[in-house]
Amino acid sequence: MKKTIIWIASVIGAGAVMALVFGAMERPSVPRTIAVRGECLTTAPRDKTAITLRVTTVDKSAAKSMKQATDQVAKITEFVKGLDAEMQTTEFNSYEKTEWNRDLQKSITLGIETSIAVEVSSKNIETIEKVLNAFAGAENVYSENLRMYTSAEVLKPIMEKCLGVAVENARVRADALAAGDNRRAGRMLSVSYETSSNNTMYKNIAPRMMAMGAVAESAAMDVGGSLVSKDTDVSVSVSATFEIR
Repeated sequence: MKKTIIWIASVIGAGAVMALVFGAMERPSVPRTIAVRGECLTTAPRDKTAITLRVTTVDKSAAKSMKQATDQVAKITEFVKGLDAEMQTTEFNSYEKTEWNRDLQKSITLGIETSIAVEVSSKNIETIEKVLNAFAGAENVYSENLRMYTSAEVLKPIMEKCLGVAVENARVRADALAAGDNRRAGRMLSVSYETSSNNTMYKNIAPRMMAMGAVAESAAMDVGGSLVSKDTDVSVSVSATFEIR
């Protein structure tokens, strides 16, 4: 009886050892990996200029306030039609305008204020200058947010190329780190990325400030008084994980 028990225990023990051995053989090996960051810095030309024209009218009658504003916008629209420019409405509000009266110690209604903002953009800066000359200082028209920027169609391929450079930069770093262990980076297992650019300038600067020689971070006035723009700074950063071979 004791021999039978010992024999059964031996068989079970051998089976357990074999199961562990085969299990270890079948279990997939976890690849060694290395995680690195890669960067790319480049520039893109600012190819478009834009200005926002805001038409603001106030009247006791809501209908008259809106008509005065829309009539002025219609004049701007008609003028822009003859230029190599694009125009879009970015804001349309009509609301009761109030003001605090110190003598009466209460808020009084001034009328209905209508505000319509339109953005005019062009690849030709002289076109924007024509718009400014025609409407800057006109009744109920206010100019704001004059800026130069890189259009999406110009920025997209430059950003995509920079992304590829950042990935290659990450692989070079991975190879350099793995070389210390006499290995090299293999296939890329995962990657994520971040992009940024300073694609705006001349925020909230009125035309009269330009005439005075106002200078923004990414632009300046030349000796002739013309607007000179620096390129848009483009930055791409990737986080990549590579298999080590």
